[in-house]
Parts: sequence; structure tokens; C-alpha cells
Amino acid sequence: MSDEGASPAEILVESCRRNNTELLEQVLAGVEDKAGFLNSATDPVGNSGLHLAAANGSYECLDIILDIEGVEVDPVNRMQGETPLHSAVRYSDEEPEHGAFIVEELIEAGCDPRIKNKDGLKPVDLANPKNEDLVNTLRGAELALNMGNIEETNAQTEDSAAEEGSESGSESD
Repeated sequence: MSDEGASPAEILVESCRRNNTELLEQVLAGVEDKAGFLNSATDPVGNSGLHLAAANGSYECLDIILDIEGVEVDPVNRMQGETPLHSAVRYSDEEPEHGAFIVEELIEAGCDPRIKNKDGLKPVDLANPKNEDLVNTLRGAELALNMGNIEETNAQTEDSAAEEGSESGSESD
């Protein structure tokens, strides 16, 4: 694909499909709001640059995108309702080791493994059950997020109880 006449979104899509970091950096240099551009630019079915980088094993492009503050790490595409993490898990079927690495990078960046696609499937549901390391990584990430939510809820409950206790109306003057 020649970039003559191509829109910045089309250049983004192509650069992430081919892991062309030079092209990606070129298109990003031409936009003021990099995160806004990355969050809104998609291919015709709603795949963001992050989806395409994950789906094609384009680690270097993925790394560049994840380093930009404000980039949405869990955008959902229109066709299947999938996040980049779903795409990376699908890619891991073709390239188990490289795919697992990309999955780990996405999880570290804050991708939520609990999000379900339009078929009600989470990324772990798409993983090849024979790829135990990948399945364990995804389950571990889900557990960590669930435990974090429990701890956050407990902390909020404790804070609320402490506030109520200090406002008990008891006068000890």
C-alpha cells in the first residue's frame, strides 16, 4: 500500500498490520493529540491500531502505542465486540510463544481479561486449552483484578464505617 493519498487512519492500520514502526512514528508525528487519534482511528470493522498490532504479532508497534499516555487499552471492535486482548489470544494460536508475550504486555498495560465479546466469551475462553501457560496467565490476571475489586470494596466499606463512627453524634465534651 502506498501512503500517497492514504488517510492517517489508513496509514495507522497498515503500519500496525505490518509492524512498520517507521510508518507508525511518521503518522503519529503528524497528529497533535496522539492518544485521541489512536483511540478514534479504526479500520472498517472497528479494529484500532492496538487490535491490529495484537492480531498480527506486531510487538514493536504495540509497544509504541502502549507508551502513549491516554490510549484506551480496551477498545471494543464493532464486528465481534472484542478487545485487543481477544485479538492477541487468537494470534497466540498461530504463534504460541510470541502471542503469550503480547498477551502479557497487554495485561501489564491494564487490559481487562474479564471483558466478554458479543458471543459472551472472555479472552481465556478463546485460548487453546493445550496452551496452559497462556490460560494460567489469563486466569491469574482475572483473579488479580477480582481480588483488587474485593480489596477496593473492603477499603471503601471500612472508610464508610470509619466516617459513620466519627459522625456518631456522641458528645464527650
